[in-house]
Amino acid sequence: MRKKLFSAGLLVGALLAGSRLTWPQNVKQNLIFIVSGQPGQAPIFQINGRSYVDIEEVARLTNGSLGFQADQVTLKLPPAAAGLSSTNVTAAQPAGSEFSTEFLKAGIEEMAVIREWRSGLINALQNGYPVTDQFVSGHQSQAATNLRLASVAVSTDSDRSAFQLLSNEFDNIQKLSNKIRAARKNMNYISPDALKGNPLDQQILSCARSLAAMAASGQFHDDGSCN
Repeated sequence: MRKKLFSAGLLVGALLAGSRLTWPQNVKQNLIFIVSGQPGQAPIFQINGRSYVDIEEVARLTNGSLGFQADQVTLKLPPAAAGLSSTNVTAAQPAGSEFSTEFLKAGIEEMAVIREWRSGLINALQNGYPVTDQFVSGHQSQAATNLRLASVAVSTDSDRSAFQLLSNEFDNIQKLSNKIRAARKNMNYISPDALKGNPLDQQILSCARSLAAMAASGQFHDDGSCN
């Protein structure tokens, strides 16, 4: 669009510059050109159904400058008009009010591992399968790795607050897993429905739902489920 305007502007500039040239009869000037966020306006000339803006007017509206070299015309825009930098975009957002993209991604991956860990424990109890060291260490290692990645990704106040709750969830699933594994090792009977109504398991489940709701909204809100 910008290239089209500049090319069109060259034509209008040429028409305006030639003192011996006259406007075609079908030239209209009933439209104005405005640059969003900039004061002032420029006329838009409609010739044979096409719209043109003088490139000098575009430079004036954007506080830019024109450069001419051979058959090339360059419009140089000031930083504010050229586009917002990443620093400006960050500054425009309320500090710490939302989760950063990287932390949100790491947190979701951590919760996915914890969910699989819990599902594996429930499946083992309901079907009488052994809770092996290999099973526990595999999930524990992956969950610990994802938790470290989430820690590295922390960059906002919401990230920091949610990371503490995520750490609590990791600690609780680890406690639950250790209790079940210890009972299995001691050959203690564990009912297939042992986790129904279990306070620790209920806290893990409630915390998971709370963290999922936060991830969906992108905003931190502590309802006490993970404490």
